Amino acid sequence: MSAGIKRREFITLLGGAVAAWPLQARAQQAERVRRIGLLMGVADDREGQARVIALKQGLQELGWTDGRNIEIETRFGGADAGRIRAQATELVALAPDVLVGQGTPVIRALRQATSSIPIVMVPVIDPVEQGFVSSLAHPGGNITGFTFIDFQMVGKWLQMLKEAAPSVARAALMFNPDTSPYYYLYLRSFEAEPRSIAVEVTAAPVRGTAEVEEAIAKLGREPGRGVIVPPDAFTIVHRQLFIRLAQQHRLPAVYAYRAYVAQGALMSYGPEPYDLFRRSASYVDRILKGAKPADLPIQQPTKFELAINLKTAKALGLQIPEKLLALADEVIE
Repeated sequence: MSAGIKRREFITLLGGAVAAWPLQARAQQAERVRRIGLLMGVADDREGQARVIALKQGLQELGWTDGRNIEIETRFGGADAGRIRAQATELVALAPDVLVGQGTPVIRALRQATSSIPIVMVPVIDPVEQGFVSSLAHPGGNITGFTFIDFQMVGKWLQMLKEAAPSVARAALMFNPDTSPYYYLYLRSFEAEPRSIAVEVTAAPVRGTAEVEEAIAKLGREPGRGVIVPPDAFTIVHRQLFIRLAQQHRLPAVYAYRAYVAQGALMSYGPEPYDLFRRSASYVDRILKGAKPADLPIQQPTKFELAINLKTAKALGLQIPEKLLALADEVIE
């Protein structure tokens, strides 16, 4: 057989192999890589990364893999408003297909930076009251996503704090006004409710770690005091400081995140944040497939968790009632 015939046979076989190449593989080869901009208001630490991982897991389950058919540009704001604004501008300049933002300062910055790129917020407290969307059912504009809690949660936190520590007569709601500009809504919500709990709630704004230390030390010197630590970028970034100081000054405190209880917090009640990030992947998926944020209703948490640390309770001299322990999803002894 001549070399020319062998060459012709090889080319014929090669052509047949290409024709037989699975259509799906060729489609993946030609698939356009979509770009996602992810801006986190928190720090690049274990808690921040856990949220990012949850989002990526949710996307993976829907067929989107970072480095294959999507490219995720991630930034961490570290509860620094100026840094968050700069990062929002930076991400918008990359012209991503969709933006994902965590927390009020982030959504505010992204909203100022673009009115055209779709934004998925995850999670944000009362986006209607804050003016991010027109309504929960019909967001309008380029923003949709997930809420975290409503402002009536203050009443639930207060009730649980009073049950765990009956001697508490005044509770300080601690927040950073720069990262929680909506703090007054917590207090307004509480004031609108019937006063069935004999506890006075006062605002305790803190703009830095030194102010946190000073405020908690002052509370610790006064009898019958307790602390409510609502969720926002500042309290997440400095969670260990809040937990340590509350223990040091023997103050009963309630938080929103279950993970804090494993780190020494007395108790927590709120949604599971990682679940919200996983669920947010569904909206990213729908937007990448052509859906408009204005047509995607705001989703709310569906599962709330109560966690209690009995070791911390004992250190504070508290006896947690059995009925409260029976309601807990997790009890650390």
